[in-house]
Amino acid sequence: MYSQDFTTSFTVDQTPKEAFAAINNVRGWWSGDIEGRTDKLGEVFTYRYEDVHYSKQKITEFIPGKKIVWLVLDSSLNFVKDKTEWNGTKITFEVSKKGKKTEVRFTHLGLAPEIECFDACSSAWGSYINGSLRNLITEGKGHPNPKKKGKLNPSK
Repeated sequence: MYSQDFTTSFTVDQTPKEAFAAINNVRGWWSGDIEGRTDKLGEVFTYRYEDVHYSKQKITEFIPGKKIVWLVLDSSLNFVKDKTEWNGTKITFEVSKKGKKTEVRFTHLGLAPEIECFDACSSAWGSYINGSLRNLITEGKGHPNPKKKGKLNPSK
């Protein structure tokens, strides 16, 4: 049993519907090559950043305007000893009204301090969620890393 999963949240002025649409536009905020649909229950998509990170997600919950859950079916992280640390973990996005604002809460269930990639992966998620995804929701443009040759530094 893990002590705690990585979670982060932020609030925006946009509606839950707008936040939900941005979350599902995964290519707009997450760097790398994404294959498959990212916006429908039961769909499976893959994420790949060069030879550094590969993962395959299945959308297991999809409640419009409220919640999305991705189950990680397969993964390979080349910067940790156990390259399959993400296998079986769940990535969740919960959207809710908080007064006049909308809260987006991200949790990676299974990404806990006990696993090797916690520091690098939580730092990367924090940047993507609180930076790129938030900008996509508030400004209409996310800021994923530019695609280029070279290695991804997962701690950036």
